[in-house]
Amino acid sequence: MDIISQYSAGSGPDSDEDIAAPDALASRIQLNAAPEVDASSYALVDNRAVQSASVQHLQPSTARKTYYNLPVDQMHAPVVGPEHPFTSDGKAAGAKNHRSGHVEDAHLNDYNFDDQYNTFHSMGYAHAPEGQAVVGDEEKFSERKGDSVFAGPGVKRRKTEGGAAPKEPAPAFDPDQPFELHARQPWADKEVAPAVLSEEQAAYLEQVAKEKAEKEKEEGDAHGPGDSTSFFHGKKEVDATGKKWLDPPKGLKAENEFCYLPKRWIHTWSGHTKGVNAIRFFPKTGHLLLSAGLDGKIKMWDVNGSGKNMRTYLGHTKGVRDVNFSNDGTKFLSSSYDKSGIKLWDTETGQVISTFGAGKMFYVAKLHPNDDKQNMLFGGCGDKKVYQFDVDSGDTVQEYDYHLSAVNTITFVDEGRRFVSTSDDKTIRVWELGIPVQIKYIADPGMHSIPAVTVHPNGKWLCGQSLDNQIVTYSALDKFRINRKKTFKGHTNAGYACQVNFSTDGRYVMSGDGSGKCYFWDWKTTKIFRSFKAHEGVCIGCEWHPLESSKVATCGWDGLIKYWD
Repeated sequence: MDIISQYSAGSGPDSDEDIAAPDALASRIQLNAAPEVDASSYALVDNRAVQSASVQHLQPSTARKTYYNLPVDQMHAPVVGPEHPFTSDGKAAGAKNHRSGHVEDAHLNDYNFDDQYNTFHSMGYAHAPEGQAVVGDEEKFSERKGDSVFAGPGVKRRKTEGGAAPKEPAPAFDPDQPFELHARQPWADKEVAPAVLSEEQAAYLEQVAKEKAEKEKEEGDAHGPGDSTSFFHGKKEVDATGKKWLDPPKGLKAENEFCYLPKRWIHTWSGHTKGVNAIRFFPKTGHLLLSAGLDGKIKMWDVNGSGKNMRTYLGHTKGVRDVNFSNDGTKFLSSSYDKSGIKLWDTETGQVISTFGAGKMFYVAKLHPNDDKQNMLFGGCGDKKVYQFDVDSGDTVQEYDYHLSAVNTITFVDEGRRFVSTSDDKTIRVWELGIPVQIKYIADPGMHSIPAVTVHPNGKWLCGQSLDNQIVTYSALDKFRINRKKTFKGHTNAGYACQVNFSTDGRYVMSGDGSGKCYFWDWKTTKIFRSFKAHEGVCIGCEWHPLESSKVATCGWDGLIKYWD
């Protein structure tokens, strides 16, 4: 429109304005004939176009902020400027790491090293260990075409008489024929001469074996897994009236319906040379106490009478892990770390009736709690399985093998129709009796291993010793859910399989801990009622007396069993 406005309405071909219009039009039109250039990868430095990749933006030492996004290669670039002469990196000294220069590690075969070493000293050159470079006289290297003292045209080789025998072609492989070795090995004709001991060596080995046997005999460990015996320490096994030492005294009955916390230490049983791993009161009466020691011995103690050791059972060569009575107390089971399996003992005579799962290490062994199923034996093994044995025949009836680590506990629930197993794999699995498929699987990233489990006297709850310094509670009914309101804390048990137990009325929960204390919690409020120092070492086990409502027995790794009232 500006161009059109230059023309007036009355202008003619002879007017002056017609001559001035083209000049005004040319002044407004601009032409650019330069080619298009992509300068995005260039930067202007000192009025010169320089590639951006080669430009380094050096920040002043006083700068508080960075206004340019430095690339990673510049961020990790070495410091510009002179090096300090006394720094440990050695840059100022010419990158020396040795007094004679810079030394780099190189891995060479012994043969190659000797070859290049001798070549350098005899011919003046050698191959560099880091690559294809040459060290020494390169002209000689070119003349001799890189020959070495071990491999070259002038190397003398030993020739065999008559020349080398022509090799016979190997026969074709026939898969139907048995394998046959066609080439003889260099050691085929060698005969190994047996080493003959001198008289002094034979006498020395004989003396060592004799001393070892005597030491084992003194420690009571000379009994193998199949050799079992027992010693009676009482006056008579059967008195004049025909009463056996195993029979309970007359007149035993429950003192009170309610249990009370013990206040004082009244008795100590000592006889184990190492720690005591578990204790069990005699079923229903509690007049005897069975203990499992880490010295491989099982001992029976008198509780109501003399308070002495009544019988010692020897049948394990290593520490005993667990012991459990049958319902009537006439038999008991033991499992040990010596891989001798589970042993079924006669409590009165001390004889081993039978052994189950020999060669395996069982961490727990229990009989079925029902009186009509006392022939069912269950064992938690270190090979990640729960084994079910028939006591009468000795056969393995069933294997429950879903665990991923050693099985620590077996607990029967729902009137013996189901059982719960815990393992080092930090899981809890619920099984139907006789069916090797888990019906409930409890696992959580926050769970810890539960090496000890017990059932509340009402049969509705399970309490387990979790290794994160607390006792957790699960429902023992169909859903087996955790009850977070029943969590008992305050003790230190991390790393120890301290047993958990209930009072006979179910009002108190008790457990030992790693520092030797025994703790008592109130079941309703989950608060600590009482704690006392029970043992010098770990207090690993505790049992409430089945009849005397205020008496508790504890055992520890100091080798003592203590009785509290």
